Amino acid sequence: MKPGVLVISHGSREKGWVSLVDEAVQQLASRMDIPVVASYLELVEGRLIQDGITTLEDQGVTDIVVIPLFVSSGSTHMDEIAYAIGAKPVPDMETDLGPFQVQARVHFGSPMDDDPTIAAMVWDKVRALSTDPAREVILLVGHGSKHDLFRHRWEKGIMSLARRVSEVSGTSADYALLSPGDVRDKVTAWLERGREVIVAPLFLSEGYFTENVIPDRLAGLSCRYSGRTLLPHPLLPQWMESQAKRLLQSLKS
Repeated sequence: MKPGVLVISHGSREKGWVSLVDEAVQQLASRMDIPVVASYLELVEGRLIQDGITTLEDQGVTDIVVIPLFVSSGSTHMDEIAYAIGAKPVPDMETDLGPFQVQARVHFGSPMDDDPTIAAMVWDKVRALSTDPAREVILLVGHGSKHDLFRHRWEKGIMSLARRVSEVSGTSADYALLSPGDVRDKVTAWLERGREVIVAPLFLSEGYFTENVIPDRLAGLSCRYSGRTLLPHPLLPQWMESQAKRLLQSLKS
């Protein structure tokens, strides 16, 4: 048995987005003594998921530990990737993503969801905006989904994550989703209750949603928003390492 790690994230046309993921994966690789490869679902030519699988198998890897670098189990991409890579027999929703060519055994990990490490990262990103925790509420804003099954998964994970953020920060925390679209309603409701609202974007890296969509939803509302995403952060490589080691340990049992 020769294991290797395949980190899968969405991808972007923005080189800065890809660079942040690559840097985090390189830090992970420096902690591991097995091959580690970063791959992308789309938009990064020559580094797609099949390219990553092939790179590992060409190095003799027999067991691929997959770390899905997504913030929620509610991502439809999580579902289609798990299916296409052979981690589940059928997808929960129809997908155009066909099965990958994989000879190695696949061991599929979990997305971030409500992991305590992610809660600590969220708090670190908005800590500077907090001045009076007793009067504040941290509002986590995630992408969400228009599909009921996936929206429920989103809600379950982000609701639990909000509780963890509240515990680590000592302030109240809540959540909202861009789809179906309750961000503005949630902010308004908290403001009417006399709370100061700090908005924390639950996105891996900065881009269209954090720079355009969320600010548009917050237009005219008296709240604090830094736009700071999870990356870069030193805890993310640690989170990936813990994921990888957990899966590797299961191979030995």
